[in-house]
Amino acid sequence: MISWAVTFLIIALIAGLFGLTGIAGTAVNIAWILFVVGMILAVITFAFGRRPPPL
Repeated sequence: MISWAVTFLIIALIAGLFGLTGIAGTAVNIAWILFVVGMILAVITFAFGRRPPPL
């Protein structure tokens, strides 16, 4: 999930360099949403992740 966010961030930076503001803005929004979702899933995974099997 985080890799997709980084990919869209790179797309946004390249589009911003070429002056494509509409595409850059959309890519930044997608990157931000994917980053937040990825971080939420990471926190949930760390909190409730693998537990030792009950004896």
